[in-house]
Amino acid sequence: MKDNMGNLSEDIQSTFPNERVKALINILYTANWIRSHQNEFFKVYGISPQQFNILKILKGAKGPLKVQQIKDRMIERSPNATRLMDKLCAKDLIARIPCPDDRRVVHIEITAAGLDLLFEIKKNMSIDYVNNLTTSEAKQLSDLLDKIR
Repeated sequence: MKDNMGNLSEDIQSTFPNERVKALINILYTANWIRSHQNEFFKVYGISPQQFNILKILKGAKGPLKVQQIKDRMIERSPNATRLMDKLCAKDLIARIPCPDDRRVVHIEITAAGLDLLFEIKKNMSIDYVNNLTTSEAKQLSDLLDKIR
């Protein structure tokens, strides 16, 4: 094995009763490892990975969305999505648009400042941690993760 590759058993100094248990723990461990790297990266921009996800959803929507639509599209479903949006709104990265027909409905859209921030992030964002995978391996991994769900 190459020196630059991780080894779960060594990383957490543990053994596993079988390969399925090891795979499950490896998924959880790797997800936390990626989340930690993402948190550090986004901290510089004053947002969280979840807030970045909201901005990307709004950018891709090509128009305002209802809060529930945003929640439904989030990668990491968050019970505090409204609070995350409150913080983005306070930073003028998104805007709330009241629905003229129903006061209970609010639409959310990304602002010019939000688009500028996404552009800045895109210039500096790297997903180096998947560069060790070939295209074929990345597809296989994705397919296996889909199979688990």
